[in-house]
Amino acid sequence: MVGTSQSYKFLSDPSEQIYRALLLHRRTALWQVERAARLAGPLLDAIPEQMELPPLRQMTDEERLVADFHGSSMSTGPHPMTYCREALSKLQVKRACDLPRVPDGQYTRVAGCVIARQRPGTAKGFVFLSLEDETGISNVIVNPDLYEKYRVVINREKFLRVEGVLQNQDHTISVKASRVLPLSITAADTRSRDFH
Repeated sequence: MVGTSQSYKFLSDPSEQIYRALLLHRRTALWQVERAARLAGPLLDAIPEQMELPPLRQMTDEERLVADFHGSSMSTGPHPMTYCREALSKLQVKRACDLPRVPDGQYTRVAGCVIARQRPGTAKGFVFLSLEDETGISNVIVNPDLYEKYRVVINREKFLRVEGVLQNQDHTISVKASRVLPLSITAADTRSRDFH
């Protein structure tokens, strides 16, 4: 993209650099990569390249998340939970990294993307969930009766908010669920590893 005298002027003016940086985004980068990857050929070599805005508007955070999970099953930007952390904090929902400081036996709340659901045959109907947030993983234990009550939510929802008593046994931390609620975070196709 740098090659014309206009481009050099642009790069030497700090206020222009800041302005242009604000306009650049993922779609702009994709257009520039596409142009760079294709040789212009002798017919178009003499025509100077123009620095113009891309024909598409900047992607929203939601569009970026959906595209990331569709393409790579993960986000290249902030974790989806980052976008709702302020609202969750007002509801006293703890981050995974906060759980070691919560006293054993205290009622607490956690939330995250379901990354694993386990219901081993030897666990007498107990279900174990792993919820990922922007700081780590929270482990949740769901007793058989509660599982029956929230079966559809637990099995189908991609993001959950769980309330229950924190258990800290020899630095193994989990939340023994008493309530399981769905969270609407993103339409991104997140996937969990489910073992039944």
